[in-house]
Amino acid sequence: MPTMESAAPERSRTLAPPDGLPRPGRCLVMGILNVTPDSFSDGGLYADNRHAIDRGLELAAQGADIVDVGGESTRPGARPVCLDEELARTLPVVRELARAGVWVSVDTMHAPVARAAVEAGARLVNDVSGGLGDPAMARTVAAAGVPYVAMHWRAPSREMDRHARYDDVVPDVMAELGARVWQLTEAGVDPSRIALDPGLGFAKRPEHDWALLAGLGRLRKLGFPVLVGASRKRFIGAALTGTGAGDVPPAGRDVATAAVSALAAAGGAFCVRVHDVPASLDAVRMAAAYVEYRDCT
Repeated sequence: MPTMESAAPERSRTLAPPDGLPRPGRCLVMGILNVTPDSFSDGGLYADNRHAIDRGLELAAQGADIVDVGGESTRPGARPVCLDEELARTLPVVRELARAGVWVSVDTMHAPVARAAVEAGARLVNDVSGGLGDPAMARTVAAAGVPYVAMHWRAPSREMDRHARYDDVVPDVMAELGARVWQLTEAGVDPSRIALDPGLGFAKRPEHDWALLAGLGRLRKLGFPVLVGASRKRFIGAALTGTGAGDVPPAGRDVATAAVSALAAAGGAFCVRVHDVPASLDAVRMAAAYVEYRDCT
């Protein structure tokens, strides 16, 4: 396996959004649209196509730069769904949102779903497996020519918690992501269209998530833009509980998520993926103002 230093190919060191994505001059905000019955915080709310389309339009109206449509839950312990079911959940929603002018991404680890979604109007593939879930994904993305987010991933949802073991989580994740980049580019994926996601909550304990969030500057040394998906996750709930707030359910973690969005944006993330768009949009705008003055001092 390539080392962390050798894995990333020679390329421009710009950390702007991947080619083909909006460039608003601040951290992008990706709105989550789970068209599933079993996602960890909003499963079932938008499982009906009409409700999902309305929600996607609402996210866009609230200021989401990208609406991320996912038809398979990746919560801890989730079971996979068949391709036909995932396609039936996602394609009508992707197609209608794209027709309405919404920037749409598809959240999938399956090449046939990615291919069909791009044909239906999706402009980004967001793959939680980083191409490990389907060997055909890299070739599919390369042929489609769309931006691709490769997340750090070690195992399927039903067993990922058993793999939350690291010698030192930041360099370990960097090395594994670097190896994914090398394999993706070897398969023909344009490096200027690749972004990386450290995979908060995926085969991670809370202490790993916080270390990765604090280590964004080191992750960015791989030379690729970094997306942070922290919204409503367990490490946020654990931190709130530790402050004496009691057990805070996922839907009650949006204010804390916005705080994490500000931290991620100030740390150099190119995009945050969230359920509550308005709060995180305000947060990344404040981070942009802060960074402008911080970097002038």
